[in-house]
Amino acid sequence: QAPLVESGGGLVQPGGSLRLSCNGPRMIFSVFSPLHMGWYRQVPGKERELVASITSNFGTNYEDSVKGRFTISRNNSRKTVYLQMSNLNAEDTAVYYCNALTTSKEPKFNWGQGAQVTISS
Repeated sequence: QAPLVESGGGLVQPGGSLRLSCNGPRMIFSVFSPLHMGWYRQVPGKERELVASITSNFGTNYEDSVKGRFTISRNNSRKTVYLQMSNLNAEDTAVYYCNALTTSKEPKFNWGQGAQVTISS
């Protein structure tokens, strides 16, 4: 069973905003807080791609297509990572997943069900 649960997906008009949440309900603080966390997305027929990540020290990194539009953040006391998305466009339509990253930047855990984000007018 995947230890991380995504939520907050939905249908949004182009130019709109959405916030995704990723929670580790069965994790304890001392396990969650050191994790390097990432948000990924996948569209049918394409590989899953990492779009944003946040380290245990709150350092962030973004894929070029989302820079300036997406913001990743975390609340360790809530064992939750967020992805605030704004100025959304059709190319952002995908299933969004979260996961922890290993030291070699590979996904650490089993994948959850993800959150469907659809941008359409």
